[in-house]
Amino acid sequence: MSCGDGAAAAGWLLTLLTLAAARGAAVLLQGNGYDGLLVAINPQVPEDQKLLANIKEMITEASFYLFNATQRRVYFQNIKILIPATWKENSYGKPKHESYEKAEVIVAAPYWKHGDEPYTLQYGECGNMGKYIHFTPNFLVNDDLIDVYGSRGRVFVHEWAHLRWGVFDEYNNEKPFYITGQNQVKVTRCASDLTGIYVCEKKSCTEGNCVINQLTGLFKEGCAFIPERTQTAKSSIMYMQSLSSVVEFCNESNHNREAPNLQNRMCDYRSTWDVIISSMDFNNTLPRTNTSLPPPPTFSLLQKRDRVICLVLDVSHSMNGDDRINRLRQAAELYLLQVVEDNSYVGIVTFNNKGEIRSQLRQIVNKDIRKQLASYLPTAAPSGGTNICVGLQLGFEVIKKQDGNIYGSEIILLTAGEDSGIIECFSNVINSGSIIHTIALGPSAAKEVEQLAHETGGLAFFASDRLDSNDLIDGFSAISSGSGDTFSHSIQIESAGERTESYKQFSRTVTIDSTVGKDTFFVVTWQTAEPPKITLLDPNGKNYTNMDFEVNTVLQVARLQIPGIAEVGEWTYALMNTHLSPQALTMTVTSRAANFTIPAITVKAHISSDRNEYPRSMVVYAQVSQGLSPILGANVTAIIKPETGDPLILELLDNGAGSDIVKNDGVYSRYIYSFSENGRYNLKVRVQRANKTVRPHPTVPWSHSMYIPGYIENGKIQMNPPRPSVISNEDIQTRVGGFSRTASGGSFIMSAVPTRPYTDVFPPCKIIDLHARTANDMMILSWTASGDDLDQGQAASYEIRTSESPLELRDNFDKTMLVNTSDLTPQHAGYKEIFVFKPEAFATENITIIYVAVRAIDKASLHSDVSNIAQAVKFVSPMDYLTGNIENSVSRIVLLGFGLITAICLITSATICALKKRKKVVITETATNLL
Repeated sequence: MSCGDGAAAAGWLLTLLTLAAARGAAVLLQGNGYDGLLVAINPQVPEDQKLLANIKEMITEASFYLFNATQRRVYFQNIKILIPATWKENSYGKPKHESYEKAEVIVAAPYWKHGDEPYTLQYGECGNMGKYIHFTPNFLVNDDLIDVYGSRGRVFVHEWAHLRWGVFDEYNNEKPFYITGQNQVKVTRCASDLTGIYVCEKKSCTEGNCVINQLTGLFKEGCAFIPERTQTAKSSIMYMQSLSSVVEFCNESNHNREAPNLQNRMCDYRSTWDVIISSMDFNNTLPRTNTSLPPPPTFSLLQKRDRVICLVLDVSHSMNGDDRINRLRQAAELYLLQVVEDNSYVGIVTFNNKGEIRSQLRQIVNKDIRKQLASYLPTAAPSGGTNICVGLQLGFEVIKKQDGNIYGSEIILLTAGEDSGIIECFSNVINSGSIIHTIALGPSAAKEVEQLAHETGGLAFFASDRLDSNDLIDGFSAISSGSGDTFSHSIQIESAGERTESYKQFSRTVTIDSTVGKDTFFVVTWQTAEPPKITLLDPNGKNYTNMDFEVNTVLQVARLQIPGIAEVGEWTYALMNTHLSPQALTMTVTSRAANFTIPAITVKAHISSDRNEYPRSMVVYAQVSQGLSPILGANVTAIIKPETGDPLILELLDNGAGSDIVKNDGVYSRYIYSFSENGRYNLKVRVQRANKTVRPHPTVPWSHSMYIPGYIENGKIQMNPPRPSVISNEDIQTRVGGFSRTASGGSFIMSAVPTRPYTDVFPPCKIIDLHARTANDMMILSWTASGDDLDQGQAASYEIRTSESPLELRDNFDKTMLVNTSDLTPQHAGYKEIFVFKPEAFATENITIIYVAVRAIDKASLHSDVSNIAQAVKFVSPMDYLTGNIENSVSRIVLLGFGLITAICLITSATICALKKRKKVVITETATNLL
């Protein structure tokens, strides 16, 4: 998420710290100790007490390691472990606001079918918090992986630095080697004083040697760096934390600025320690003066059993008009009949200036209970004032009858009225231990309700009075258990509405994919006395009409449940308005996972901040995934609706440019900066993909721990097992059917929006994917075009500059060498730019490495931030072997076998050790100590 601030009025982008708070992150730094870290175990993970013991051991080790790595500044103090309801009861505590969806650390099945690589879901810019750390159960219990990644506590600190402080990895699997300014090949790493050797571990190596590619100057494929297990180097944790000597982050004194790693690219060549020490955690946190170690962390084991929910619904005079009471009934009925999970306990309370219990808690064990609960929804004409505190207090009384307390319970509060007295119960509600989800209906709903949701870890939604919006249904449909059990969650396949003229029809096609199909409902709403003419065609040509739907003319809703598992493919519906006047017609389709072994495709949408002041820009996110695996190639559209006026439509992208930090991670995003008015806005995302072949991304796209191929120990190479492929051969081309999804991303509030016309205060977006390479004496640059305003429109020009120093480009861009770009015309935002030029510096024979950066300029002469700084190397050939540029002696290594753990002799450069077995495969390797 990067954007130039060009003019002061453009402000700064809100960081993911705000996002973390909005999602209920509870980790606080109290003094020097982190308090409230939540580790949550997925419900699909089998019960294993060893898992709990190893989690405790890992974080305890991590606490002391972190304390020393941060120079006695921080450690882990209090940890909560959320145990799934699928495990046996064992006198565990009861959670309050904690849930799987809010956890900083999750324990779940692997990201793909293979691989236990720990990683952090991190899609913010440098210094911004990540989303969560993911460990697999096998990683936590299989001690064989310690040789591969290092001790679990050290791995935890590596990932914590990603999550908490927004730093990036200092290695690069795609570019494991680079050429220095002295024309030497080195390993992409930090710091540069780690020692080891180059080893050829693949059959693709030419004649078994680690040789140089004459075109690139780098090693050919198959060469790997094998570190010495015993080192003197103390850094870096973000490179190879597995080494026992490594106890520090790279700092300004030893940071390797030449290495082509993500830390340099994303953080403008700042060291990891520089980014960490600049974080909010260390603004007022001084090192402990006490010479003793901090106490080990304490652990609380929590387990949520039954889900307990109370609907607290406004029936005051504020619900008059705009068909609000009937829309409330339609949406709440859909929630009760289709969305809320089986075995949940649900009660219903209504309120105006006083409260009424409509239904005590009922456990949903069958369809009849669902229908009975729906019958208790309010029907009377609204009247009286609005007293939200009365409604909430009565909701708590209903919940307490379950087991005497309200910890971990949920309230769905819907209100349309203003209530100046809500502040009186704020403290009690926040401290109650109940999660409050809020739905603000219309422009007059109490402005404080979103704060209730924010403080209790609940969700906040806004529904306008546009009758074709379907916002109320979307809000109710988005409130799931948050337990991580996506197999039981209702999934919204379609939510659409349209104002339809008399005897015209509203029609669309929706795709049911193979991951869903159970409990599939098609629900139609309208406004007049008689329903529209309904036609629904399934993929096999079967036709459903009004006769097949359960029609309720009082509630103005028609519902069809498809028996069994719905057919996979395209379903086409048409709703004809047979009334003489125009009316709003809507269609909602929900379903659940088709079986309990294959996760359904899901969409999670959110905005970067729940409150914003113009002219700060924001970012819209939509994460499309199947389980923890990203879904690529989808068409994702965000619909942002104000209280009044027309919605804003944005196409979200996963292209690694603009607001999208990581390409092909299944997280689609876009800047939003154009607002029509102050007040509440509603976010909705629509996702579709055609039936096509998609090649999955071959590696984990996020920040993760390094897989160590082996070590040198006591003069011998000890190879680890080959890194498991994250995709099996048969999955390289995966045929994935088309699918449709819609999801609500909640609401946000805007202020200080000026009246039109606007002054241009938004510069082009920072370019974050600049790449450079050389061909002969020419430099070839490529990047994704930014826009006139952030990532939209078309910039007016580009400014490209070069230097022999990346820091000079970063700190004194205007004083570096300017490149002639008179013949370069910017393309529209999102298109690929390519520019070729001959750097003047390459005319000097002793200059072999050049750094380059670019910034975009718009029509108002506002310029973007300086792009990421790209590196181009002019390779000086020939370099047949490593001995051409490294002073140390060269040893011969003979590997026996296919690169697995074998007996290997390391002797002097003049000796070859030959080993014989029944099937002999000899690979002669070139090796050396690295500088």
